[in-house]
Amino acid sequence: MEKKWWQSIVVYQIYPRSFQDSNGDGIGDLPGIIRRLDYLQELGVGAIWLSPVYQSPNDDNGYDISDYLAIMEEFGTMTDMDILIAEAKKRKIAIIMDLVVNHSSDEHQWFIEAKKDKNSPYRDYYIWRDGTPDKAPNDIGSIFGGSAWEYDEASGQYYFHLFSKKQPDLNWENEALRQEVYRMMNTWLDKGIAGFRMDVIDLIGKVPDENITGNGPKLHDYLQEMHQKTLKGRDTLTVGETWGATTDVAKLYSNSKRQELSMVFQFEHIGLDQEGYEKWDLKDLDLLELKEVLSKWQTELGNEGWNSLFWNNHDLPRIVSRWGNDQEYRVESAKLFAILLHSMKGTPYIYQGEEIGMTNCPVTDFSEIDDIESRNMIQERLAKGYTKEEILTSINAKGRDNARTPMQWDDTENAGFTTGNPWLHVNPNYKEINVKAALQDPNSVFYTYQKMIRLRKEYDVVVWGDYHLIQDVPIEVFAFTRTYQGETWMTVANISDRLQEIDVCGYGEAAEVIISNYNRPTISTCCQVLEPYEAFIVKLA
Repeated sequence: MEKKWWQSIVVYQIYPRSFQDSNGDGIGDLPGIIRRLDYLQELGVGAIWLSPVYQSPNDDNGYDISDYLAIMEEFGTMTDMDILIAEAKKRKIAIIMDLVVNHSSDEHQWFIEAKKDKNSPYRDYYIWRDGTPDKAPNDIGSIFGGSAWEYDEASGQYYFHLFSKKQPDLNWENEALRQEVYRMMNTWLDKGIAGFRMDVIDLIGKVPDENITGNGPKLHDYLQEMHQKTLKGRDTLTVGETWGATTDVAKLYSNSKRQELSMVFQFEHIGLDQEGYEKWDLKDLDLLELKEVLSKWQTELGNEGWNSLFWNNHDLPRIVSRWGNDQEYRVESAKLFAILLHSMKGTPYIYQGEEIGMTNCPVTDFSEIDDIESRNMIQERLAKGYTKEEILTSINAKGRDNARTPMQWDDTENAGFTTGNPWLHVNPNYKEINVKAALQDPNSVFYTYQKMIRLRKEYDVVVWGDYHLIQDVPIEVFAFTRTYQGETWMTVANISDRLQEIDVCGYGEAAEVIISNYNRPTISTCCQVLEPYEAFIVKLA
């Protein structure tokens, strides 16, 4: 496999609304991000994945785009965007834009024209089917609840939307639509961005008439065409959001010979604490399943594909609250998840605030909830007879607002995020958990992330080493080795609040402790008693 720059870096996701406000309107913006680039440089990241900053009516916080070549006013201007790209480049940080081309906003000019006139060339940019007001074309459901079909009385037809009804799906079977998308992508690449994170890209090949939404028959044809028209000859990072991907499908996306994408986000591990189909139905995480799933993705891609590594993003609850202990062992468990993930094979992604151990932010009333997905779920579950307490339990565990509370910069009012009224409530624990405090504490979560990023840059074994899961350990202990050109590192993590024992010597003599979240200077005996949420990496002799 040809070695690429994006295999040895770490990517940092910024959710612009919540990162840093520069003008006091309570909403994060591009000048705010520019102001914080030195902080990201100190952390050591090599790229920023920027959630959407395009013009949008904000039905789904920017994932409903009304103009792909304009910046949302509350975020700033295109000049600000150009400055961000240039200033990041000075710090050796690439900008990866969020590409949302499964759907647009219903306020995009294409859809406005499509709705106005059945004979408009833009009509076929979207998916329309005949029907009557009381009978949709079929029973495909929207991911945000209800039917995926919305009736348009003026034309007597339904349009298709897998998400909000204000997010009509684009028709990728239309050649002219595809060329418009490629022109837009090239405009951004010519501006100097380094690639795209592709939102729900596995849905663009849908065939609604056959009830096919993900992994449609022409999906890979479209991606190869996209590569030819936009990415070929450019040194880019592309990562697809592919909820339904298996390891075999991931090879199709990310095998460089096929010329599609650099890597994909797979979500198999993310569903392990959900009962059945809906993420709101909770169950305890089975650590054995977690080890099996992550190990499968470490080994089965081989040299035919590339992995992306993540615990968090703007759609997911914070990992330290989800699978760690965000009270008694917040610092230890936050460091554990950093050491565990960043010592695996693949490109790691950090979600803003993860590097200081930010936590979920529980709410006590529906009025505190902003997220459209959560608000839709409330209505559906109330109608089905769920209690308010049951619904809030699910939302506090899995709701998307958990990740979207403002970044906690310091202990001043509103955590230093804004001088105004923040668009979403700030987590009350910002007085203790914030960037300023983290930078002043040499034992903070921040410096564990910083060191793991540095290790990836300095040691080939972290990037290229073969992965081997260690089986004969307690269920709560996740242990594996990485081996490359005669060098072997061993990662050990106790994902529990109980003491655990492990025999280290069975895998070789521990020559050097690389990193430890309990500041172990050495591993002196074969039988190691692991403290609650203890994690370390040792180099084996």
